[in-house]
Amino acid sequence: MSLDTETLIIGAGPAGLTAGYLLTKAGRDVVIVERDPVYVGGISRTVRHGDFLFDIGGHRFFSKSREVVELWDEILPDDMIERPRLSRIYYDGKFYSYPLRAFEALTNLGILKSSACMLSYLGARLQPIPDPQTFHQWMRNQFGERLFSIFFKTYTEKVWGMSCDEISADWAAQRIKGLDLGAAIIDGVNRSLGLKQASGGAKTLIESFRYPAKGPGMMWETAADKVRAQDGEVRMGCSLTGLSWNADRAHWTATVTTADGAPQTLTAAHIVSSAPLTELSAAISPRPRSDAQAQTLRYRDFITVALIARASATFPDNWVYIHDPDLKVGRVQNFLSWSPHMAPEGFACVGLEYFCFEGDGLWTADDADMIELAKREIGQIGLVDPADVIDGTVVRQPRAYPVYDDTYQQAVDAVREDYEREYPTLHLVGRNGMHKYNNQDHAMMTAMLTVQNILAGKRLYDVWGVNEDAEYSEAGVSGAQEALSSVRLTPQRVRRELVGEANR
Repeated sequence: MSLDTETLIIGAGPAGLTAGYLLTKAGRDVVIVERDPVYVGGISRTVRHGDFLFDIGGHRFFSKSREVVELWDEILPDDMIERPRLSRIYYDGKFYSYPLRAFEALTNLGILKSSACMLSYLGARLQPIPDPQTFHQWMRNQFGERLFSIFFKTYTEKVWGMSCDEISADWAAQRIKGLDLGAAIIDGVNRSLGLKQASGGAKTLIESFRYPAKGPGMMWETAADKVRAQDGEVRMGCSLTGLSWNADRAHWTATVTTADGAPQTLTAAHIVSSAPLTELSAAISPRPRSDAQAQTLRYRDFITVALIARASATFPDNWVYIHDPDLKVGRVQNFLSWSPHMAPEGFACVGLEYFCFEGDGLWTADDADMIELAKREIGQIGLVDPADVIDGTVVRQPRAYPVYDDTYQQAVDAVREDYEREYPTLHLVGRNGMHKYNNQDHAMMTAMLTVQNILAGKRLYDVWGVNEDAEYSEAGVSGAQEALSSVRLTPQRVRRELVGEANR
């Protein structure tokens, strides 16, 4: 039978649009369906409020992967600007550089707290918790109980809405791997004496990054336009409602609801999905045997309150992490520090991020109440005078972050094994599609490798290896770069996988 398209892509975020762009560039037939009626890019989109632009989360365009950087340059060759990176932590009325500068942190804390922190750190290094299972245990081993409580506990629990004892150590190992307090102190001494960092010293985060002049949405809006120019389709306001696999004919039948509420049916040889695993599993009929595990996966949502202020209200940071437990805001973005093109001359746009669960008190609060809360808290922090704020708007982002709780890995493993066994042309990509808190470049790499698998007609790459063992420090080697060498299915790896499959 004739199929409607070779590949149906669910979601027009960085992973979905990367896959769509590369497949249509190769002359393949593609349809992308995106639930949002207006914006592409997922959480890497740029929202417009009058003449003001702001991001949903803030996205730096930095990668050690040459392939990812070249793709950015190919899609948006003329509109990338170089921006300095500056972020700080706000705690107990004071600002701390991020990443932490050991001497600054200890000086701000004072002699007594600093001494207690150092003793706690030394104690943890001498008597670490064996085989740490939780975020708390992992961080305590790395930094000591005192520094963990001051610089990690409050913010982490704001982000995830649960105790650090409920969060898997996988989260810390993936996002904070490579940072070492002892090495940071040595590096701080070297810097204070004007010496260069010793080889093998503490890794640091990047000092500058590239950024589209009018926000990350500029990249993905251009990518969507290029997909269309290459004869692909991008259907906005289109939600997946059903999906079934015909094993005899080796094709998929998908049911989608269009922006006007009308149902449509599409047939495809391949499905590339960046949809949350809970939603994808619920759409497949008959329900996968792993559906019960998929439905245990959780997501964290957040709200961005964008405040429009007079330009005198600006501050130098790209963003500030708020570790004060008395404030509900988790992070503050200054979008003029991301790009001077995000606001008209004489004005600024500042974003306050509130982490929550869909349906809780913050999520259901009136927009006017959220704007007033944001004005009050930005004034308490001292970054902006509420009197300088002249307007505001609110954006709610569901399923922003996949939650790494103590059962997520078993659930993901069950889903992965089930899908690989039952659905040979279903490809999971991106952050929510794989339930992996990857960076933008990692999400793109999962799509790039998936495209190679589709074009080859066989599984050349293990997409799940992207960022699996990567150092998160952005001055080190990116997981996306490591992917090219670590996820290739060599004959030896194929044999191992076949043996593993036979033993299941």
